[in-house]
Amino acid sequence: MAAYTCPNCRQRLHFESRVCPSCAHPLGFAPVANRFLHLDVADGAWQDASGAAAMVQPCANTRYGVCNWVVDRGDPQSMCLACRHNRTIPDLGVPGVLERWTRIEDAKRRVLHGLMRLGLKLETKAQNIHGLAFDFLYDPSAEQGYAPRHFTGHENGLITLNLVEADDAQRERIRRQMGEPYRTLVGHFRHEIGHYVWSRLIEFGPDLIPFRALFGDERADYQAALQAHYTNPPRPGWEDHYVSAYATMHPWEDFAETFAHHSHIVDTLATIGEFGTRLDPMPAAAPGTPDSVIDFDPYSADTATLTAHWIPFAFAINEINRSMGQPDLYPFRLSPGVVLKLDFVNRLVAFYAGRWAPGEAEASDIRALAATLGQGVELGAG
Repeated sequence: MAAYTCPNCRQRLHFESRVCPSCAHPLGFAPVANRFLHLDVADGAWQDASGAAAMVQPCANTRYGVCNWVVDRGDPQSMCLACRHNRTIPDLGVPGVLERWTRIEDAKRRVLHGLMRLGLKLETKAQNIHGLAFDFLYDPSAEQGYAPRHFTGHENGLITLNLVEADDAQRERIRRQMGEPYRTLVGHFRHEIGHYVWSRLIEFGPDLIPFRALFGDERADYQAALQAHYTNPPRPGWEDHYVSAYATMHPWEDFAETFAHHSHIVDTLATIGEFGTRLDPMPAAAPGTPDSVIDFDPYSADTATLTAHWIPFAFAINEINRSMGQPDLYPFRLSPGVVLKLDFVNRLVAFYAGRWAPGEAEASDIRALAATLGQGVELGAG
């Protein structure tokens, strides 16, 4: 994620900013150009940082206050590249729903923008019957703490998100009930999009056999695996091969969790790099080891580079969180077995983005393993 600034006054902006906190100019984000525009209130024209006019208009969902992206004025769509994937929005007549839908849209845009930076093509259902769509549903039963009527999940390109997940207290209750170390809206989107990516890029493609060799056979009974997961604890030593306990349930969930973590790592390293953050070498590092600095593009980097930088930075960020009395930002362990799976995801994404072809740098998984073993850091350790 880039470190954005106001195109009018250069004030630092959050990705979700709609109005500059310094000059008060209305803002609009242009996702393809990856920059903010501002509205010149004097003449009503959108402009970039150089003062050049931009032929854009706000996304139609701006009227609800839930979106800050813009659309090209000649685009027949009134919705931006993120909002046009919505199939169902929640009932805005229910008190508190608009606020939670806003949180959901903020998280969704952040995730979709990361996928755009990775070079993945996102099609709507109107463009392709197998495209991506979202249902955001209000669930009175779940709101009262009872069994939900709508389950967060993915099926045939449709991602459903129960609105209860946008309620911090309810989400924390569910997180504790499920025994999860991490549960966020961004995490939900990245995980469910991982299922979508599997169905589009692996299920009927040449990577299915390599997928099965690494993640397992997805033809295993899913419902039986689900029941077994919630009946029995994961086998001892599961951390050696899975990034999370939930990933142990079934190969589909293993891939979705691994895909989500790949996005976590890439987007966070990109943000660290944008702010010019440097990290001293670990005490056990070999003499002459340079500082860790993100002087590369994480969205196109190989797995060895990502891993070598992520592990020390994640450890440092976890310590910062603990200093504020907060839980670890990244309470997970990147074991060599997990890194092999991350490398599979990284190469899969690079292939479909046109940055890599089979036969090129085939030893990337070995280099990634070496980078991991060289760090010697346990993330999220007690």
